[in-house]
Amino acid sequence: MLFPFNPIQDKTDEVRAQFEDADNLKVRISLHEQFSINPYGWQRWIFDQLALPPVCKVLELGSGSGNLWLDNLRRIPAGWEITLSDFSNGLLKVARCSLEGQRSFEFKQIDACTPPLPFEAEQFDAVIANHMLFYVPDRPALFAEIRRVLKCEGHLYATTTGRKHLWEMVDIASHFDAGLVNWGSAANPFTLENGMGQLSPWFANISLRRYEDALMVREAGPLVDYVLSGIKSMPETWCEDFKKFVENEMDECGGVIYITKDSGMFVAEKN
Repeated sequence: MLFPFNPIQDKTDEVRAQFEDADNLKVRISLHEQFSINPYGWQRWIFDQLALPPVCKVLELGSGSGNLWLDNLRRIPAGWEITLSDFSNGLLKVARCSLEGQRSFEFKQIDACTPPLPFEAEQFDAVIANHMLFYVPDRPALFAEIRRVLKCEGHLYATTTGRKHLWEMVDIASHFDAGLVNWGSAANPFTLENGMGQLSPWFANISLRRYEDALMVREAGPLVDYVLSGIKSMPETWCEDFKKFVENEMDECGGVIYITKDSGMFVAEKN
């Protein structure tokens, strides 16, 4: 029997409900921290791509709990003024507790899904959108606003995933319940494959940089929790049966499930 479900990415209001606090975000980050094979780390890699002057102003949209800056705290130049923004006050509180007072951080509750952005024109040297543009229903409107608040020759750093990202996880979930065939990355409307075309009307000199990684998952629980973090609700019996199903799949794979990761960044310039 298939239970009705609702993938979080289907509706903006459900995305808001999912990220009222940091719990679901922590579940997703935890899976990657435990089982990613690239030891360098996603947040450190993102920071490496930021080609910015020693004195500049940076805006992050959808900053979540501030992991980008927390993981790179000692690397942030003293002259950077950084504004962290998110629609979720709960996530911003977590970021503030971790970061406030350690560098020049400002925290603003901003819903990037409903432009305009509350800033004057040409305020920022860089805007960062880390794995959040696929949640935005009207991306052209947001791209226009990002362009407006960027200084001339400022840059947008936008990360997202490709079509193959986590496909094995989607395959496992949909084999257990065919209703999950569109779970997760399958619903991503802003991908590594189509993002350049979406950005090109608004920005110039767009480049794509890929981050090489994969997951080697050795425990069923974190994988199950990750899938459930993207679903509005499921009966407890369904969750228990799903965990048993994943455990059986893991046994058949010799105790390890390999999962593709396909993540990267678009770097785009305002000209």
